[in-house]
Amino acid sequence: MRHVGYGIPTDLFGPFVTACVQVIRSLTDDDKAEEAFRWSLSLISRILTRVINEGSTIVMKAINTNSAKGLRKAVGCAPRGKRALWMLNIQVGTQSISPLLWAIETGSLEAAKAIIQDLLTIRADRDRYYYGMDIMFERHPDIIKRLCADAPALLPALLDGLVWRSRTTENGLRRVNCYIKHLLVDADGEFNKAIEWITDNQDPKVVCHPLLTISTDMVWSRVAFRTFLVLKVWFLFTLIIFVMSQSILNHLSAVEAINSGAASGAASGAASGA
Repeated sequence: MRHVGYGIPTDLFGPFVTACVQVIRSLTDDDKAEEAFRWSLSLISRILTRVINEGSTIVMKAINTNSAKGLRKAVGCAPRGKRALWMLNIQVGTQSISPLLWAIETGSLEAAKAIIQDLLTIRADRDRYYYGMDIMFERHPDIIKRLCADAPALLPALLDGLVWRSRTTENGLRRVNCYIKHLLVDADGEFNKAIEWITDNQDPKVVCHPLLTISTDMVWSRVAFRTFLVLKVWFLFTLIIFVMSQSILNHLSAVEAINSGAASGAASGAASGA
């Protein structure tokens, strides 16, 4: 399926097979070997031609040119309910490829940014609302890890897409919805490593994003704070015992010094009287 992303013209497979067969013909006189090589290479050529013809969608062509405008024009032809699938999955037989992941891996960042922004745009018709957040994280649970490794410049676009801001204001305030589910919980219900991946990326601008601020504050105040206190209770207990014991021991040392001084004074007085 990677050959779909390479954008290879299918009319070049025939001359390529002919050239390879001619090279083999010049190297051997065995007609059976030449015929076997011709048959196998022709079979591969037919398979690749079928895969490229079925998988070369207008979305992949826009990604190959790294054109955000071309990509928006391409997905504009998709039905509303299948718009996200056009940008996340191309199926040929039993194999599939993700246009979003391919754009990130090949460095087509303009096209990848356009895909992310389109997926995270809320749309609606008479039947329902359409928002590609869930299907994007289901298709790529490690999308944040991929962006941190290959395209950190796209992280702000992803985080901005997870925040909905109202167009109207009330008393100078604007309503905001933050979709942080996939930043905190993975598909198995376990704690997601998204915050850990972003922290390892070591980008202060991304870490200060309002969405991450809300996520980390919620984790700390509702989950981590109590656990942290429970784990530190024993440390605090031993610290208090240590401080109290030191104060008592210092006091005992002072008392013993006074008593020893008084005892030595009494002994010297008794000796002089004798």
